[in-house]
Amino acid sequence: MHKVADIEVQKNIMDANNKLADKNRKNFEDHDIFCVDFVGAIGSGKTSLIENIIENTDYKIGVIAGDVISKFDADRIKKYNIPVVGLNTGKECHLDAHLVNHGIGDLPLNNINLLIIENVGNLICPVDFALGSHMRIVVVSVTEGDDTVEKHPLIFKDADAVVINKIDLAEAVGADADKMVEDVKKLNPNIEIIKSSLKTGEGLKEIIESIEKFR
Repeated sequence: MHKVADIEVQKNIMDANNKLADKNRKNFEDHDIFCVDFVGAIGSGKTSLIENIIENTDYKIGVIAGDVISKFDADRIKKYNIPVVGLNTGKECHLDAHLVNHGIGDLPLNNINLLIIENVGNLICPVDFALGSHMRIVVVSVTEGDDTVEKHPLIFKDADAVVINKIDLAEAVGADADKMVEDVKKLNPNIEIIKSSLKTGEGLKEIIESIEKFR
C-alpha cells in the first residue's frame, strides 16, 4: 500500500511540473524567446560553454543559473553585462518548472531572444523535470570517464544534442571520446553529437549551429 501511495504522489508532482513547464514555454513563445536547457555533471564545462556562446553570437541572451548555491556561476555570467538570474536549489539536485517560473519573472523578457538555462551539475536528477525549454543539450566531459554515458543512459535518451567536451584531455586521462560518441548513438541514434574543446575552440561553431537549427 505504501508503494502505491508513493507512486500516486510522484505522479501528481510530475503532472504539476509538466503543466508549469508548458506555461513557461508558452511564456517564452509569447515573447519570441528560444530556450535551451544545458545539463551535465559538475566540471563538465557547462558554464564555460555558455560564456563562449555569449561571446560568439549576436543573440540577445538571458541566463538562468541553477545550483545548490548559484551565485558563483551567476557572477561569472554577470561580467558579460547580460540579464542573469541565479536560482538556489538548496538540497535539491535539479531545477524544476516552478523554480524556473520564478526566475522568468526577474528577467526582461522583451529584451531577450535566447534564454539559456544552466541546470544543476548532475546527470541523474534533472532527467524527469521538464522546464519548458525548446531544446536540451547534455554536456559531458572525457574527464568524467568514457563509461559515463553507459552509467547515465536516461539523460541521453531524451536529449536533443550532446556535447562531448574537453577532448583535448582525452589522452591524458585515458578516455576514448569516440567510444562515448558510440555509446550515445546506441541510446539515441538520431541525436546530434559534437566533440568539443573549449580550450582550442573545436566544436564551438557546430554547437552554435545546432542551436540555430533548432530555432
